Amino acid sequence: MSLINISDFEILAKEKLSQMAYDYYSSGANDEITLRENCEAYKKIFLKYRVLVDVSKRDLSTEVLGHKISMPVMIAPTAFHKMAHAEGESAVARAAAEAGTIMIVSTLSNTDIEEIVKASNEKNGTVWFQLYVYKDREATKELIKRAEAAECKAIALTVDAPFLGTRERDVRNKFNLPEGLSVRNLIPASKENLPDKNTSGITSYFADYLDPAVTWKDIQWIRSITSLPLLVKGISCKEDALLAVQHGVDGIVVSNHGGRQLDTCRSTIDVLPEVSDAVQDKTEILIDGGIRRGTDVIKAIALGAKAVLIGRPVIWGLTVDGQNGVSAVLEIFRKELDLAMALCGCDSVKKITRELIA
Repeated sequence: MSLINISDFEILAKEKLSQMAYDYYSSGANDEITLRENCEAYKKIFLKYRVLVDVSKRDLSTEVLGHKISMPVMIAPTAFHKMAHAEGESAVARAAAEAGTIMIVSTLSNTDIEEIVKASNEKNGTVWFQLYVYKDREATKELIKRAEAAECKAIALTVDAPFLGTRERDVRNKFNLPEGLSVRNLIPASKENLPDKNTSGITSYFADYLDPAVTWKDIQWIRSITSLPLLVKGISCKEDALLAVQHGVDGIVVSNHGGRQLDTCRSTIDVLPEVSDAVQDKTEILIDGGIRRGTDVIKAIALGAKAVLIGRPVIWGLTVDGQNGVSAVLEIFRKELDLAMALCGCDSVKKITRELIA
């Protein structure tokens, strides 16, 4: 099979993964309406291109929180990479670094933070750490300190998961981690295993360990622990975007958790314009959810994002061929973005503006 787009990678990954693993990675909450809409919404946005522009040379690079990256495509935090490939998060870290972009590591990784950053450093990469706040605040504090000591360059606090959305495929499969895999970063706090219950293990894990009482005041608590730049991930309306700015965060991620939390909430690309208009350059904006084409990247940048985060496409690449598969996925995004920019009449990411939206 010739792999020429992200859909091709998903088809092959589905053949290679167990049903339980594929359903975990691919599923959304309840009827999966938001899961589908995240992708479908991009198809409803049309581009207005310009002609007779010199696009013989293109610059895809940009800066996010002061870090120069080769293109406005970053790696979103996703859990349990070793279900997809034995090298797990380390393979993704090397591929991201080689591509000149940033990987955000999940709290729920199957690989220790230190090992992931070491793999990234082999290629002079940059790693950020995605944080869940646990009821055990000392365990949370230790996570932050470990990420800092490992030389992660930012903390991305996930704020849209006080409880886990009902992912019915996981419930039916009684999802749990395969033998030998665990939440490695939580071993010191004895929270490395998913509860073995007659339902989705990941749902039980969230209910047992994660803190549903987290509020905006906890931004200051996290600030008191670390001097690393802080982003909030899971913003889905202008009101919360403005609150994020008021609380002095360094960046926000417009995200609905890949359609895995509240079903029938709006797609992230539909939310982005109102967030961008409300924030007005007071903080940096990133976006995830449903990005599958280079044209999707252009639409997100045009509507106010500094860069996009890709999650499932990375998992499909990792499943298909480890580090090389992730590299191939990133290269597809690079080539598609490069060509789309040229055809839009943009020789630089800086020239991608709302004027491109029809």
